[in-house]
Amino acid sequence: MAESPLLLLALLFAIAVIIALATRSIGSNRRISFLRETGLMLVAFFIYHMARSVTEGEVSEALQHAYLITDLEKSLGLFVEPTWQAAIVGERWLVDLANWTYLWAFWPFIGTVAIWLYHSRPSTYRLFRNAFLISGAIGLIFFVLFPTAPPRLADLGFVDTVVEHSNFYHLLQPPQLTNQYAAFPSLHFGWVLLIGIVLIAESPRLGVKALGAVVPIAMGISIVLTANHYILDAVGGGMVALIGLGFAVLLSRRRERSAGRTPVPRQPIANV
Repeated sequence: MAESPLLLLALLFAIAVIIALATRSIGSNRRISFLRETGLMLVAFFIYHMARSVTEGEVSEALQHAYLITDLEKSLGLFVEPTWQAAIVGERWLVDLANWTYLWAFWPFIGTVAIWLYHSRPSTYRLFRNAFLISGAIGLIFFVLFPTAPPRLADLGFVDTVVEHSNFYHLLQPPQLTNQYAAFPSLHFGWVLLIGIVLIAESPRLGVKALGAVVPIAMGISIVLTANHYILDAVGGGMVALIGLGFAVLLSRRRERSAGRTPVPRQPIANV
């Protein structure tokens, strides 16, 4: 699309504005640290998506893996994706709700929580940052070795609701940085699951804990309703995310032992 470069520039501008607003009231040392951390995450973000595009598998192989997943779901009685989407395609407000959840509960939600976590509990932020990086690396291995077409591209009669009904898709997920055949595992679900875990674990407020429980569930449903992932994609994404978190915890404990410190129990974050 000709407009894609402009949308990508708009995304970068929005990120710059958010960074400027987030750092205007902090000291110079913390500002430098924050900008360095932001740069690290942006580099990781673009490397991840560029690697996905470079490692995009053959269409025939991606379709074969998609049919393998659908056959497995049918044998397990889990192939409900056609029924679920058929229930909403006639109701535009439900389609819009699924699309908005799919788009806005991903990078905007993750980024907002990451900024809050960075300022409120740096040690917890570093733990979950590492969990994201590790699970992303694991995901890339699957994308290379097991390219999988999503339901919307598998010629199974699904409607691509996000592309057809959303004007923000190309802004929040630029096509140049997206591998269309990386449905399994669904880190779209797995990473939101990690954010849900940190909200439940770290906030003393019931409303925030409820948000941490509801958003991953809503995302799990929306990735199916929008025909971007199969149910087993979500299962795989959740497992990869939890494995990444497990390795991040082990690395954190190893670092604490090597520094000769006893791990300090985390306290709930106040004023959240």
